[in-house]
Amino acid sequence: MEKTVGFEALSPATFLDRSASVYPDKPAIIYGNTSYTYAEFAERVRRLSSALAQVGVGYGDKVAFLVPNVPTMLEGHYGPMRLGAVLVAINIRLSAREIAYILNHSGAKVLIFDSEYAPVIRDLRDEVPGISTFVQAVDTTPRAEDIEGPDYEQFLASAPDGDPYVRLRSEMDSVAIDYTSGTTGMPKGVEYSGRGAYLSALGEALEIGMNWRSVYLWTLPMFHCNGWCYTWAVTAVGGTHVCLRRIDAEEVFGIISDRGVSHMCAAPTVLTALYSSPHAGEGKLSGVRIMTAGAPPAPQVIRTIEAMGANVLHTYGLTETYGPITVSAEQPEWDSMDVHERANLKARQGVPFILAEPGLRVVDEGMSDVPRDGETMGEVVMRGNMVMSGYYNDPEATAKAFAGGWFHSGDLGVWHKDGYIELRDRAKDVIISGGENISSQEVEKVIMEHPSVMEVCIVAVPDEKWGEVPKAFVVRNDGADVSGEEIIEFCRERIAHFKAPKHVEFGELPKTATGKIQKYILREKEWAGHDRRIN
Repeated sequence: MEKTVGFEALSPATFLDRSASVYPDKPAIIYGNTSYTYAEFAERVRRLSSALAQVGVGYGDKVAFLVPNVPTMLEGHYGPMRLGAVLVAINIRLSAREIAYILNHSGAKVLIFDSEYAPVIRDLRDEVPGISTFVQAVDTTPRAEDIEGPDYEQFLASAPDGDPYVRLRSEMDSVAIDYTSGTTGMPKGVEYSGRGAYLSALGEALEIGMNWRSVYLWTLPMFHCNGWCYTWAVTAVGGTHVCLRRIDAEEVFGIISDRGVSHMCAAPTVLTALYSSPHAGEGKLSGVRIMTAGAPPAPQVIRTIEAMGANVLHTYGLTETYGPITVSAEQPEWDSMDVHERANLKARQGVPFILAEPGLRVVDEGMSDVPRDGETMGEVVMRGNMVMSGYYNDPEATAKAFAGGWFHSGDLGVWHKDGYIELRDRAKDVIISGGENISSQEVEKVIMEHPSVMEVCIVAVPDEKWGEVPKAFVVRNDGADVSGEEIIEFCRERIAHFKAPKHVEFGELPKTATGKIQKYILREKEWAGHDRRIN
């Protein structure tokens, strides 16, 4: 679109420009004993963009970061963008093979990595010929002297004077590529446009209720969907980012108390870890507004966290939707409800975000809307400003995902008469036992009500008579001694007998870096040697 007086390409880079102008002396970033004002934050970002330009990064080039939730990663969300370059924030828990694939697939020219991950970089550096510059961010681990390249602070100090800032040529140009978890093969690169990132960030800020007084604690990885776009949202309102390198419940509660934390985001498994900690207690989350997503939370999780003083905002989305795109928007009448009834309503995935319209539908195989009866299942599909531009360098996967003019989530759900959607399962997680469909999430929610259960995952396992049946993988609460037979009977008392698990196994659950339980790992183990395709 031709530039006019009434038009400017949307870009999250402008959020920092404004906050540095309006709140120059206000704390922008706090990390341990380190604090940067908005003026200092902006100057460090200017130096980063200038240093990147000096080593040859230009418009459309890719800059990769392998960094945890420290100030360097926040700066990475602005420095490349000011050059028209594209941020590739990489999951810090990936293997050298996976990281090398992402670097090569994205075509990254520069890799900025935390020195803790130097052993991984040593393993892959000969496999990534496109990386011309390696930069080490030294925080808790000494610099690796055998990896050539400056450390991050030296890199910033080397930046020439002047500002290489360029505006986006088009707001539909990419500002970030976020790679999916790759559970069924190598990850796909999800392209975020300047427009999508800008509007998604504002939607996040509006839905969670942030302003310049807000203090946001980073308990969600910044590499995951760019921290659900809160890397940009907090800056947009002039709030304060409180960085946290890794999650420790005692430290989280201490920071909330000491820093006056008002907002945070976390997957349900992180919330479980917090309330299961010996440091948990009444009032420990007082006044904190928590957005949870990443997996459907059991009503029990919502009740328990809110009993600690928090207000839980349940949202739903995918990497392909910039993180959350729906919210279980609270209604006035919910305030007078019983806590169990209110938690059950909050556990639904809800309605489209502000700025997400036309948002979403629940459709049958012919792309017709399912009845809003809360019973008929269909696939959740989305479109609009908060849906990705496409998969980077993968037109075939993009075309498949956008079939019929909507993004296909692969999630199955129902549509309630009040317009709220509720997920019932991933298409690949539905258990078909003797011809009957069983929602793994329905069974999981029931088991989570057992007082001895901390976490649970339900998957289909082979059965000679029924083809497949549910199996429960359970993590007990500390000190609990519940048996598998008790878990099965607990379910049979509450749901149809055929839905109850036929087997129960106790132990830890495999998880991604963002706290999602990796069902496919459990499924593959159970189906090894059987004639069935594992999704």
